[in-house]
Amino acid sequence: MEQLTIDQLGADGDGLGRWTDGSPAFVPYALPGDVIEAAPVQKRGDGWAGEIIRLIQPSALRRPKPCPAFGACGGCSVQEYADDAYDAWKRGLLVTALRRAGYADPMVDELVRTPAASRRRMDLALARVGTRVVAGLHRRGRREIINIAPCQVLDPRLVRLAGALEDALPALRLLRREGSALVNLTDSGPDILLRTDLEPDAAAREGLAAFAETAGVARISWADARGIPETICLLRPPAVRFSEVTVQPPPGAFLQASAAGEAAIVAAVIAGVPAKRQLKARIFDLYAGCGTLSFALAQLGPVHAVEGDAASAAALKKAGGGGRVTCEQRDLARRPMMADELKNASVVVLDPPHGGAMEQIAQIAVSGVPTVIYVSCHPASLARDAAALAGRYDPVAAKPIDQFLWSARLESVVVFRRQK
Repeated sequence: MEQLTIDQLGADGDGLGRWTDGSPAFVPYALPGDVIEAAPVQKRGDGWAGEIIRLIQPSALRRPKPCPAFGACGGCSVQEYADDAYDAWKRGLLVTALRRAGYADPMVDELVRTPAASRRRMDLALARVGTRVVAGLHRRGRREIINIAPCQVLDPRLVRLAGALEDALPALRLLRREGSALVNLTDSGPDILLRTDLEPDAAAREGLAAFAETAGVARISWADARGIPETICLLRPPAVRFSEVTVQPPPGAFLQASAAGEAAIVAAVIAGVPAKRQLKARIFDLYAGCGTLSFALAQLGPVHAVEGDAASAAALKKAGGGGRVTCEQRDLARRPMMADELKNASVVVLDPPHGGAMEQIAQIAVSGVPTVIYVSCHPASLARDAAALAGRYDPVAAKPIDQFLWSARLESVVVFRRQK
């Protein structure tokens, strides 16, 4: 064990310091200004990850944690950081990402923080423990599952639903050892996609239908080992509204984590579209999902939406959008839109998954499109992809949006303009 002083908070939410031999220390739940007694537990890069044994002198930036499960539940990493310092750290993740991409002095807006208890999407781990079923999140760094009630991040309706699943699942022949339940809170009720290690028999299907009726669930689906979902019961079609267009998302569809986060993202994207542009030239919406951005962009001009997931693309296409949105199903990692396909676009918007858009961004960089709007949920991927634009494009607006409260994840919208 060693005594450490924590100097700063790292990109993963760990407190950073130095062990006595000078090597880096990465300590979860430690904050800048803490003096701690810590023990190294695992090699990490050129240093060691550690754990707090004792808090010798707490940082002046510490505050009472809002959730009693913090420190056990692996969902949050930074709950005890004072608000102003936390906001500065989150904003700094975007500043650092753009600097790493080659932009020395990026202009980054103040952080937009979404409300607590508003997350509408959860991915629960399920495990059978004796005669019980536990539905929750993994303990940090372990397979053990922790009950999520009370949770300061999730919409309370999802917290209650997790408890209801724990009560209902033991009686159903669905779970031998473990599984998962992905839940989207749609406008017409929760939409549940189950993955379990037993295929539901007739009795389990009847039990799930009864559970859906009792718990107010819109739809329950079950996915087999190939990931193909089958609808078990449908009480009413799950529906969400994107800019006044109603979409019926497929089971397990990607939705932005919160309605407030979605609204902030949409507003930042729309603000980034130049008023002066070729109005007949199409706006390309890449990695479009079910149309979160497509239908908002369609109010400004014709949109061509491209999405790799067949079910999401079908939902987008079915929603229509008044004829101003065309949709193409296309895996942009395997078959990116080429530069010559984008040359007549007025704006390219992309909202790639966590891993970024390395193949696609290379084509965008040489396409000559005047405006590129990048929506990111991972600063490291953004830094790598934005580096491909450096020398050709400049960031003219950057909005950090904290819809992943008290975690190291950050949503951001960065508007790039082509250099003249």
